[in-house]
Amino acid sequence: MSTSSPEAVKKLLENMQSDLRSLSLECRKKFPPVKEAAESGIVKVKTIAARNTDILAALKESSSEVVQPLLMGCGTKEPKIAQLCLSAIQRLMSHEVVSEAAAGNIINMLWQLMENGLEELKLLQTVLVLLTTNTVVHDDSLAKAIVLCFRLHFTKDNITNNTAAATVRQVVTVVFERMDSEDKQHKDSDNQPPIIQGNSNRRTISTLRPCAKDAYMLFQDLCQLVNADAPYWLVGMTEMTRTFGLELLESVLNDFPRVFLQHQEFSFLLKERVCPLVIKLFSPNIKFRQGTNTPSSPTPVEKPYFPICMRLLRVVSVLIKHFYGLLVTECEIFLSLLVKFLDGDKPQWLRAVAVECIHRLCIQPQLLRSFCQSYDMKPHSTKVFRDIVNALGSFIQSLFIIPSTGTNPIANTQTGTSGIGGPTAAQNGTGIGATVGYTPQPAFEYRGTWIPILHIPVQGSSKAGYLELLDKVEPPTIPDGYAMSVAFSCLLDLVRGITAMIEAELEHEEVVSQCDTSKTKTQAQPSGQQENPSVCEKEAVSRAVWEEMVGACWCGLLAALSLLLDASTDETASENILKAEMTMASLCGKLSLVTPRDAFITAICKASLPPHYALTVLNSSSSGFHKTYSIQGQSVQMISPSSESHQQVVAVGQPLTSQPQGTVMLTAKNIQCMRTLLNLAHCHGSVLGTSWQLVLATLQHLVWILGLKPASGGALKPGRAVEGPSTVLTTAVMTDLPVISNVLSRLFESSQHLDDVSLHHLINALCSLSAEAMDMAFWNNKEPSLFAVAKLLETGLVNMHRIEILWRPLTGHLLEVCQHPNARMREWGAEAVTALIKAGLSFKHDPSLSENQRLQLLLLHPLKELSNIAQSDIRQKQLECVLQILQNEGDSLGPGWPLVLGVIGAIRNDQGESLIRTAFQCLQLVVTDFLPTMPSTCLQIVVDVAGSFGLQNQELNISLTSIGLLWNISDYFFQRGEAIEKELEKEEAILQKQAEEKGVPLHRPFHPAPPFDCLWLCLYSKLGELCVDPRPAVRKSAGQTLFSTVGAHGTLLQHATWHTVLWKVLFPLLDRVRESSTTADKEKIESGGGNILIHHSRDTAEKQWAETWVLTLAGVARIFNTRRYLLQPLGDFSKAWDVLLDHIQSAALSKNNEVSLAALKSCQEILQIVTPVKECDKPEGLSGVNMLPFVGPLIPTGPPRIMNRSDSVGERLGRYNAGELYPTGDEIEDSALWWAAWNTWYKIGSESTKPPATCDKIFFIPSQPFLTALVQIFPALYQHIKSGFSMEDLKKLGVILHGAVSVPISSDASPFILPSYTEAVLTSLQEAVLIALDILQKAICVGPEDMQIMYPAIFDQLLSFVEFSCKAPTYGKLETKNIANAKFNQAEWVALNYVPFAEKSLDVVVDLYQKTACHKAVVNEKVLQKIIKTLRIPLSLKYACPSETTWKMAVSSLLKVLCIGLPVARQHASSRKFDTMWPELSNTFEDFLFTKSSPPDNLSIQEFEKNENVDVEVVQLISTDILPYANFIPKEFVGQIMTMLNKGSIHSQSTSFTEAEIDIRMREEFSKVCFETLLQFSFSNKVTTPQEGYISRMALSVLLKRSQDVLHRYIEDERLSGRCPLPRQRVTEIVFVLKAISTLMDSLKKTKPENVDANTWSQVIALYPTLVECITCTSSEVCSALKEALVPFKDFLQPPVAKVQNGES
Repeated sequence: MSTSSPEAVKKLLENMQSDLRSLSLECRKKFPPVKEAAESGIVKVKTIAARNTDILAALKESSSEVVQPLLMGCGTKEPKIAQLCLSAIQRLMSHEVVSEAAAGNIINMLWQLMENGLEELKLLQTVLVLLTTNTVVHDDSLAKAIVLCFRLHFTKDNITNNTAAATVRQVVTVVFERMDSEDKQHKDSDNQPPIIQGNSNRRTISTLRPCAKDAYMLFQDLCQLVNADAPYWLVGMTEMTRTFGLELLESVLNDFPRVFLQHQEFSFLLKERVCPLVIKLFSPNIKFRQGTNTPSSPTPVEKPYFPICMRLLRVVSVLIKHFYGLLVTECEIFLSLLVKFLDGDKPQWLRAVAVECIHRLCIQPQLLRSFCQSYDMKPHSTKVFRDIVNALGSFIQSLFIIPSTGTNPIANTQTGTSGIGGPTAAQNGTGIGATVGYTPQPAFEYRGTWIPILHIPVQGSSKAGYLELLDKVEPPTIPDGYAMSVAFSCLLDLVRGITAMIEAELEHEEVVSQCDTSKTKTQAQPSGQQENPSVCEKEAVSRAVWEEMVGACWCGLLAALSLLLDASTDETASENILKAEMTMASLCGKLSLVTPRDAFITAICKASLPPHYALTVLNSSSSGFHKTYSIQGQSVQMISPSSESHQQVVAVGQPLTSQPQGTVMLTAKNIQCMRTLLNLAHCHGSVLGTSWQLVLATLQHLVWILGLKPASGGALKPGRAVEGPSTVLTTAVMTDLPVISNVLSRLFESSQHLDDVSLHHLINALCSLSAEAMDMAFWNNKEPSLFAVAKLLETGLVNMHRIEILWRPLTGHLLEVCQHPNARMREWGAEAVTALIKAGLSFKHDPSLSENQRLQLLLLHPLKELSNIAQSDIRQKQLECVLQILQNEGDSLGPGWPLVLGVIGAIRNDQGESLIRTAFQCLQLVVTDFLPTMPSTCLQIVVDVAGSFGLQNQELNISLTSIGLLWNISDYFFQRGEAIEKELEKEEAILQKQAEEKGVPLHRPFHPAPPFDCLWLCLYSKLGELCVDPRPAVRKSAGQTLFSTVGAHGTLLQHATWHTVLWKVLFPLLDRVRESSTTADKEKIESGGGNILIHHSRDTAEKQWAETWVLTLAGVARIFNTRRYLLQPLGDFSKAWDVLLDHIQSAALSKNNEVSLAALKSCQEILQIVTPVKECDKPEGLSGVNMLPFVGPLIPTGPPRIMNRSDSVGERLGRYNAGELYPTGDEIEDSALWWAAWNTWYKIGSESTKPPATCDKIFFIPSQPFLTALVQIFPALYQHIKSGFSMEDLKKLGVILHGAVSVPISSDASPFILPSYTEAVLTSLQEAVLIALDILQKAICVGPEDMQIMYPAIFDQLLSFVEFSCKAPTYGKLETKNIANAKFNQAEWVALNYVPFAEKSLDVVVDLYQKTACHKAVVNEKVLQKIIKTLRIPLSLKYACPSETTWKMAVSSLLKVLCIGLPVARQHASSRKFDTMWPELSNTFEDFLFTKSSPPDNLSIQEFEKNENVDVEVVQLISTDILPYANFIPKEFVGQIMTMLNKGSIHSQSTSFTEAEIDIRMREEFSKVCFETLLQFSFSNKVTTPQEGYISRMALSVLLKRSQDVLHRYIEDERLSGRCPLPRQRVTEIVFVLKAISTLMDSLKKTKPENVDANTWSQVIALYPTLVECITCTSSEVCSALKEALVPFKDFLQPPVAKVQNGES
């Protein structure tokens, strides 16, 4: 409720009346005048209330009267009344209804009460109310009121004393507050005095307004009182203390600085009164030296007095804080004093208080800045700011080094030497055990001095402990460590304040400059230029101040902080110190003060490392500063970390040195410092510049000691060092490591926010660090430090958005790392390079890589550079990188393809398998996925690369697969032919243009073929190279691929390009293969590496090359065959044909069965080309011979051709496919080719079948399949040369066929070629020979007349084969064994079983003869005689023939031939052309029918009878085809035949009884037929010619003579044999003769008598006596036969008829 509101006024009136009533009651008895006055007062109040509207104003006017009764009441000196009155007065005061006069009266009355010592507290209260509620009290009355309070302050009563002190303070404050408000009221008036600067010596106070005057007088008197002088204004002061005065001065100065700054009068007081006073009062403190006031000194020095000293310092603090600008000189003195008070020889309490005072300054950075500007930056001035900082540093050092001998008794005991264990009892009474490295209380400990940290005040405030001890008279006991704690806070606050201020100003400056620049841009140029200079000057001034401040303080700060950091045993304290050092480093960096920046950073770095750690980068003078700083004239060594282990060891590890050393220990503090270092680098990286080197070097060593190892992406993860066991980590650190690792990574991640220059500093630092690590690891297989490499990687990865600016230095260095001899180092270099490349390619650049090809190539360049490094681990990484690039970025490589392919293809044979395998994986990926996406110009590189993989010799499978890839590539070319061709031609045009502009020819392999064809030619030539690879499997695969590719896709080539294919690819390939094959090693290869067994057909290099030769030759031949229509028009086809034939010939004549056989197959292939023979024209298969189909279709079915590029191809194909037998136009061209082929064939045949001159074991004998193939070629060849085939050629052929058939086979091959001996089967070769002759004879048959003279030659050839049945041919002088006796496992030569061949030949002879018997040439050349002569050989051998079938076949053939030939012979009887044949024939019959060879023992009766039947057939032939035509036949021949029949008709028996003869079986049937034939021709009824009669007579006489002989011999033998019966055969023979005689008798009877010669009769009759003699014979068989023989003789017993003469009987 307001005091002026009606309710308040009403209440006031009521209260006043109530108070006066109470007063009148109280004084009613004792003090009647007072009572009356009170009552009149009531009336007065009522009257005022009634008459006035503004009651309060009226009251104030009449206040003297109203107050009068109350004053009288106080005058009674009655306590109760006085209290009542004072309360009432206070109520009036509080409503401000007291006038000036009344107030004066009140004060006078109060003074009386005070002098009487009454109601002191109430008095004070009343004064306070009076002065605070209004401003009516002025001048002397005010002074009197103040004196009154002072007087009460010095009473004996403690309560009054204190209350009065408080009142004084409040009253003083009120006086100055009044002045303040007075100033505010007059603020707008013009006569406001200006703010005072500098020294003003105005002493007058006439200009001051009333309140100001009061304040001035009060302050002046306070100064007088403190100086112990009499006051001018405060009259009546009896007593005053200096301490209280100083306190009042301080409060006024502190609370009302504006008063002093705005009024010159007051400023004058400050300069003239206060400052000298302070300096004067300080003098005992300045002069005093602890321990120097010895009795001998003449004038005893006044000891410093704590209460005054402390208050003085407080005043100084305020003066400096508020009036520095006024009192520059004086402040210099004060500050110097403060610095002095810190000296070691001052009392402890003084030092402590001085430090507190300095602390107050340290939290005011603007003030410090002013010091710096006013003193440090002025010439010839004290460097006050520097001195303050250095003094703090010295103070801190002195606490450690100088034993503290102050007033504090405990401190003396605690300075000490109690070592690590610390003090015996700390301030809080806790005992400390002597546990090493463990302190329960935060403290600093250095070289045995243990100083606890008592409290560290809240940052930025100075809650001073001892400056506040206003009630203490004696110096307090300063706890141990208090001064240190405050000094420590000073340092921290100093750093915090300065950096905060400067950084804020820096930021402001940046903002302003940015605004200015933007303004400058928007405004017209001139005005901008005008504005800028002032800004620049300001900036320059500010910057100079900042640099001076930092320059002044950094040495001292660094020395002190380093010492404290080393001594700190408390984590929080260490943290604060580190933070301060970091902040300073950052600030120095921002101000570009390199030396101090590096010094602070070095300090943190050193603190991070173990003591005395040998890290050159920190100890070298190059780090930009020396370790000694001067502090207050003393040279203070920058304290190296002490090695005392008052720290908890948390890790033990290996130092990172080139020489192996012991272990080093890391303490928790080291780790803490490391974190600060990380923090510094993370937050202030942009200002580190060259000191990155320091920071990173330190981090590297710490990381090494902690055993952090780089993981993917360059982050460091906890991992065991190689020297593992020596690294020991506590659990605390183990849990910290991931955090440290993360922070490390974040540090480098934050590099993305650095500007370009800072980033380059970082990169350079990392590079030089890495270079050191490389040097250290150079000759050392110790684990290298990979910190720098890992972090280079990490930095690169996070700065991808501006990678161009750092790519070259970054990758340049990493490539050097990749060449390092240390494998681990290399591995990480490669890891880093490849990771960066991959990241670079996958990063979303702006503009994208596809638009910024230069950047893409820049990124890929290091990948290519890696190829120059020989080490396989690097190449492995490189290739893995390529693989990933392909998988992730393959589609967008574009112009980077040549580079990537170059990397894939940079393989060498000295690289290991795994490398090649990885590289090959890349290539496979390229070929399978990326051919369509790459520029066509790169396809040739792909071919080259694939080829180089084929040629590498480390991994066979890869070589083989790469050949498969070449096939896939060729397929791709085929499918995308048109697109590739267009693209290549476009590119070619550009290149051509460029070449023309430069005036140089266009260089390109296989130029001037079109570019697409060149691509194919590159592919072919690459495959061609692979075809002569040293490894057989590769050659085989490459060969197959080459020929398949040419076969499948060759049609895409321009016609002219085929010339290049032939002469640049195929023929050179054939030459190389031939050369390699002929020079290949014949040594046996034991095994194919590992446990692979090699088949005997491939166990020498020669045999392996043979396979290649085979493949190549076959392939070329196939191309000649299938692409003949393309090759023939080329112009030099015949030359090419000759070259090919030459290759075929040399291959066929090579001493290798496989090659030679294949050559012939190739020959067959090229010979089939022309004439696909019509079905009807195929040679008819001979009976029982399956003819091999050696004429195949012309063009193998393949993929449809996309582009026909040669004229008339279509027609030509059509013509061939239609199967025209004689393409007339070409046939003429071709005949030369065919004759060339014939000559080659002849050379091959004659060379290969020529028998050896000597019997060397090593002589090469061609194989059967080879010879077969050779012979099989002839029919096909013959089709083309038959028109010119001459007798001469036939003879050549004969020699080859004969030679071929004569070649023996090796015994170990015989089981595969020959059937078992008993089976009569032809070998393929024999079959082929017969087919060849068959073709020939058929051709002769249908050919012109002049060809038929060749028949006899063919017969001769066949007959020579027939002879083989009995006499195998010899092969030179080579010994051969009969197949039956051959041992298959021995190396010997086996003659074939020629019987089936001979028999087949015989068949052919018979067939041919049947067709050609009448040919003139056949007759003239006595072919029949030759046939008989040849057959005579087996027939005469008969049972002695190698095969039983032979003679049987010979007989049947003879019979067939004779059936045809004999009529021809009879026809030509007159020309005598057959004369020589008859004796040959009779000898042949003789030799066969009466053979000298005996039948085998095991011959069965049935077989014998069969054989006998054959003999019978021969006799029947004689009886049907020869004897009836005796008149056309020479006589001698007939005689021989008769003799032969005679011989056969009677059993021939020799006289001697040998065992063999006993076993001979009688040919009864044969004898009978012979006999019958004899008889038949003896009694032929019609003798048409004398010749016939002669035959029959001769036959009869022979027969009878034969019978006579047998009978005689039998009789004699029986007589001689006595009782022994004759052999069965003899009995049979005699029986037969007897039967023959009886038959003869019958015949003679039937015959006309005139046909029987008289001589015959006499011979018959002469038999009779002989027959009679046989009667004695014992054999019943003989007897019965004899009986039959004798019976017919009865006809001779009748008397003969008389001779008739002359017609008469």
